[in-house]
Amino acid sequence: MFSQKDIRQITDRGTTVKKVLSQVDRLGKGFPWMKIVSPATPERGIQVLDEAACERAVHYYEQAKVQGKCKFVPASGAASRMFKDIFSGLETLRGGGDVEKGSAVDTLASNIKSFAFYDPALFGEPADTREYRLKAAAALLEADGLGYGSKPKGVLDFHRYPDEVRTAFAEHLVEAQEYMRNPDGTAQLVVTISPEHRPLFEAALEKVKAAYEEKYGVTYAVTFTYQDKATDTVAVDPKGRPFRKEDGSLLFRPAGHGALIYNLNALDAELVSIKNIDNVAAERLLGVTARYKRVLMGVCLELRDRIFTYLRAFDQMQDPASEDCRRLCDKVEAFLDKELCIQLPLTTDPAARLAMLRSKLDRPVRVCGMVRNQGEPGGGPFVVAGKDGSSNLQILESVQIDMREARSQSILERSTHFNPVDLVCCLRNYKGEKFDLLSYVDEDAGFISSKSYQGRELKALELPGLWNGAMSDWNTLFVEVPLETFNPVKVVLDLLRPAHQV
Repeated sequence: MFSQKDIRQITDRGTTVKKVLSQVDRLGKGFPWMKIVSPATPERGIQVLDEAACERAVHYYEQAKVQGKCKFVPASGAASRMFKDIFSGLETLRGGGDVEKGSAVDTLASNIKSFAFYDPALFGEPADTREYRLKAAAALLEADGLGYGSKPKGVLDFHRYPDEVRTAFAEHLVEAQEYMRNPDGTAQLVVTISPEHRPLFEAALEKVKAAYEEKYGVTYAVTFTYQDKATDTVAVDPKGRPFRKEDGSLLFRPAGHGALIYNLNALDAELVSIKNIDNVAAERLLGVTARYKRVLMGVCLELRDRIFTYLRAFDQMQDPASEDCRRLCDKVEAFLDKELCIQLPLTTDPAARLAMLRSKLDRPVRVCGMVRNQGEPGGGPFVVAGKDGSSNLQILESVQIDMREARSQSILERSTHFNPVDLVCCLRNYKGEKFDLLSYVDEDAGFISSKSYQGRELKALELPGLWNGAMSDWNTLFVEVPLETFNPVKVVLDLLRPAHQV
């Protein structure tokens, strides 16, 4: 299947022929459907905290001991999908046609002064004409204007304040100082970017770093990291053969956000907050955002400490068959069932039961904010059956669910929440050692998508998603958070929503 030239290409990328062959095989066989037990709801699987419980969680966060805190921000890739409809409209206008009233380009042009990136010298005075719609779309996307069609979301102007215009990246810096400070006054951010975008991010940081450090009394420690090329996956053609470019070389593609588990695994911090680059709001909403991030961190740290207490108690047990050990196992089993929806297969062997409970406890912890379903796109929270006969809480995407099954459709219809990608993680064990996060990835939870390369169809392989299969074997708890904490910018017109207007 592979020539010597192919093998050199594979090894030069830091991967192996064996791994590439397994990817080709996986693209042929596909992935198994996830076995859903039930949706996670407030009745079972999602905690809905009252005001008093939120206060307790915030207090717990403020008092807890942590071996370093870090804000992890996935920000790779260009923002081209954000402007898909604008590109389409621009093509129509360039071809001599016009766009419909209410279309993306028409809405952009009609509201151009409401966008933070509006520059009168570039966009001029708005007019309800085909010529102005063409001018606005071109000025936004093309290189002789703002060039936003080829830039990453993180460096785009999102919010206009009386004294400054902030990028999405700048808003993450403001958020970080509010709720992720370390005791030494630093706010650590790790931002995953594409190598070609590094100069843009460095310039965006340099523009605001000193001013924000003085304004907020913080010291920023920002690290830019890349998705490892070795995690890219080979593509195949419609017949399942390795896809080859015009020069005969193999086509490798970035394997989705699941590849970022390697970046996460490299962190030294124990407590990590994860939120996508485009999910920020104007600073007037920082209070509610920061409050619920503290709530999630408090819940996560309390869960961590409770698990650590059980593991240390297990360390004191000499005889798995003793009455003390049986009572402790009963208590832990009830805790796993009630709090984490983990139901274990039955066993009559005391030693096997103890080992199983220890295994379920001694793994990374995450607490995920969940928002009431308002029709926004995104994965959802479910109770899922595992390969070992147990169940646990997981975030699934629709492509992981067999929609042909009536039972699956019924479960989806009963879902109440969706995943806004608002996570808090604890990455060290009860002995203070770092977990090897790669040990907890479910390789059967990836995705296959249909793509194209220069007009030719192909099938692409995405690794198990960062908050999906890459974390499927973590101890997971879901907590409801307000819709106000979820303000993504998936398309440019989302910037007209109230959360992005100052």
